[in-house]
Amino acid sequence: MSRENISLAKIDLQGCTFVYNYTEHAATIRSLCLEGKLGAAMWLRRKMVQKGLILDVFTHNHIVNGLCRTGLAEEADWLIREMLEFGPHPNSATYNTLIKAYCIVNSVDKALYLFSTMTNTGIQPNRVTCNILVHALCEKGLLKEAKRMLEEILHDNHNDIPNLVTSTIFLDYYFKNGAIIQALSLWNEMLLKCTNVDVVAYNVLINGFCKNQQTSLAYGYACEMIKKGLQPDGFTYNILIHALCKEGKTGEACYILGVMSKMGVMPDQISYKIMIRGLCFVGNIAKAKELLSYMLSNAIITKPLMWNIIIDFYGRCRDRSNAFFTRDQMLAFGVCPNVFTYNSLILAEVKCGNFHDACTLKEEMIIKGLFPDIVTYNLLIGTACSLGRLGLALELHDEMVRRGCKPDIITYTELVRGFCIRGDLKEAEELCAKILKSGLLNDHVPVQILFSTYCKRKRLFEAFNLYQQWLASKRDNYPL
Repeated sequence: MSRENISLAKIDLQGCTFVYNYTEHAATIRSLCLEGKLGAAMWLRRKMVQKGLILDVFTHNHIVNGLCRTGLAEEADWLIREMLEFGPHPNSATYNTLIKAYCIVNSVDKALYLFSTMTNTGIQPNRVTCNILVHALCEKGLLKEAKRMLEEILHDNHNDIPNLVTSTIFLDYYFKNGAIIQALSLWNEMLLKCTNVDVVAYNVLINGFCKNQQTSLAYGYACEMIKKGLQPDGFTYNILIHALCKEGKTGEACYILGVMSKMGVMPDQISYKIMIRGLCFVGNIAKAKELLSYMLSNAIITKPLMWNIIIDFYGRCRDRSNAFFTRDQMLAFGVCPNVFTYNSLILAEVKCGNFHDACTLKEEMIIKGLFPDIVTYNLLIGTACSLGRLGLALELHDEMVRRGCKPDIITYTELVRGFCIRGDLKEAEELCAKILKSGLLNDHVPVQILFSTYCKRKRLFEAFNLYQQWLASKRDNYPL
């Protein structure tokens, strides 16, 4: 469709009897932007400019939005500069789009600079501008700066009352930083100023209490919102279900899941994922499988994650047969296993002592176009070291490096342990020295393994030297 649009545009723009069909071309550009075809949209705009046609600000905003959505914020900035020079004059929506794009990629400094230039071009920042910047500053932990900006914008607009969105952003910030008293104070202030709080504001409040282990207060405010005539949405229920599952109260969580359906809010993938994971966490695998079966019988599309949670549970419980049976069911329903599925199956094999079968699964992954990750290799390397097959462990280490999978501290810890088990202390020393120099060390486990081995062998001088090296590496990596 877009190719035809461009072809028609070419005929129109290049023909001898050119008729300026402004509306049609503007609509085509907007359509191209919505389809993500920015190159074609910019080409058509350029041709129109060459013919002396300047598109309206509405169409330009589509282009700016399209550029920002595809990560081309600098190109959008260039376009706005061109608009300021040649027209049409950008409006607050133009600036807000680019400011938001800069904030998303963590270029808050650029967003603030753009904000400071708005008034110079005769455009007053509005509520949307304020909310974008306040949210970005709060995300960076700059509460004072966010409040100062809010005051400036409110003063410039002769308004001293923050709107609901701004207040909700501050509310979320307080909860994320554990400032419950300030959050409650702000909430009461919102109610006193007759702010018509909505479901989103209540969700932030309920989520904040749940995150700070205040589930009873979260319940209280959930009841309050219902009394006020506000219908809880999927987010509200999912927040409560997640909080209950974290506390191990899966019975209550299942009850909330049932209430959710009765209230006309259908549980989504997230609801079921939280519930299945919570049930597996407390060991109620029968109920977890029952929920999965319910999803399948009601034609609810199941993602690999749902199956993986159950397979992982079986793997950790050394229940190899049920892990593979669930994998077979997964395949029967047309759901393709992913890397996490294979890692869970490898874990099951490893825990059951089937190291050869675990290695075979790794090869099967590669054949099926799945790339083993750090978890895959660490499982196999750790098992090989435990079995005293250090040569194979080192082969697996070399293979992971060849495949572009960077070893982490767990990889090296397993290898150090393997060397110590076999009594190859020289290799363990060299590896520990490499870890200490690399700055990779974020815990003391590999050093402790070698240190303990030295002590058991009465090699106290080497143990003391290793301890000194470890202290020195900590000072180098984390200077005061």
